[in-house]
Amino acid sequence: MIENSSLYKKLTDRTAQVAILGLGYVGLPLATVMAEAGYNVIGIDPDQSKVDALNQGISYIDDVETTLVDQLVKAGKIRATMDFAVVKEADAVSICVPTPLRKTRDPDLSYIISVADSIAPYIHADMVVVLESTTYPGTTRELLLPKLLESVDLQVGEDFFLAFSPERVDPGREDWTTKNTPKVVGGITQHCTKMASKFYQGAMDTVVPVSTTEIAEMTKLLENTFRMVNIGLVNEIAIMCDRMGINVWDVIDAAATKPFGFMKFTPGPGLGGHCIPIDPLFLSWKLRSLNYTARFIDLASEINTGMPRYVLGKVQEALNDQGKALRGSRVLVLGVAYKPDIDDLRESPALDVIGLLQQGGVVVKYHDPFIPKIDDYDLDMSCVDNLMQEVKDADCVVIITNHSQYDFQEIYQSAQSIMDARNALGKIAAGDPKVVGL
Repeated sequence: MIENSSLYKKLTDRTAQVAILGLGYVGLPLATVMAEAGYNVIGIDPDQSKVDALNQGISYIDDVETTLVDQLVKAGKIRATMDFAVVKEADAVSICVPTPLRKTRDPDLSYIISVADSIAPYIHADMVVVLESTTYPGTTRELLLPKLLESVDLQVGEDFFLAFSPERVDPGREDWTTKNTPKVVGGITQHCTKMASKFYQGAMDTVVPVSTTEIAEMTKLLENTFRMVNIGLVNEIAIMCDRMGINVWDVIDAAATKPFGFMKFTPGPGLGGHCIPIDPLFLSWKLRSLNYTARFIDLASEINTGMPRYVLGKVQEALNDQGKALRGSRVLVLGVAYKPDIDDLRESPALDVIGLLQQGGVVVKYHDPFIPKIDDYDLDMSCVDNLMQEVKDADCVVIITNHSQYDFQEIYQSAQSIMDARNALGKIAAGDPKVVGL
């Protein structure tokens, strides 16, 4: 009975030593939740600046308050290091590293492989390891398990426990957080599921055990494929409505009054964030290896990735209405984060829109209260200082991210023309020809 094991008892009374591998948008919130629950937490990250900040009690993630990190550090509940050797002291390990796509649109699992190679020498009996990084079904069993146990003689499900639990972080949300979002957990064996569930039950409000790692892996992909496909649908509906001269936002609001059988999604300039644009493509790639085409995913991806170019066409339309050409015009992009009120640029459609505008010979500037500088993604730009002066000077203002800090009434009154990709102006600009929407 695993309930009688020393590891199970440590997890039950929260005396277990926890190691969190990767201290980014997923790992740092998880580390603080575990530390708040009473676990002693060691965070491991190859980025010296993150390690130094955490050890000084400073948060570099908006969703985690510096005051909380400072309290936990001073209480001795959390610390950080770059040394993977501390895993030999750990009873529970959570892997929270990135899983991007390569330029060829296939999964890049190099971070998972690197972490597995780094901790394999320190794997020991009475340890539970959980992978949280989003990936395709089969990764935990077929890739991670052999790597972790290649140099030790341990029996999975008896001596050592391995599971997958998908991260469900949505940056900027305050209603659903790491602590109260239900935690799906699936193990290599039933004992693995039980041990990993006990680990999370010590800190999370709700734990949802499933029977296999593959089910847990597929759960995350279903969640984000559902969103990606529905966003692709509503983006195409927006294009259809534009062709027919119908206001798509009025259509969506009317449809949303139905109390059953409809879920509201809204169109936009493209997909952003680490999850929705990327995760479904893990599934599409996996299915291609099984000689199956994930048609919904591929079509939705095609529509969504085409939205920045559609926005470019709408900007050109707005400029044409003023008798101005695209080339040489001055355009101000409002908001470059991938969603409102956060500082996350990952996969932001604003980056593609800016790139397309520049290719068209446009003089592009941007403003975003959360992102002072863009020095990656083949761009080198700084946020303009005087927002309203730039709004007045621009030939067209393009609203990509509708941050709550923006006074859209003032922006509307001051701008020469506007391309509103988020319906941020709403009824303010109804019928005004100087405003072009999706």
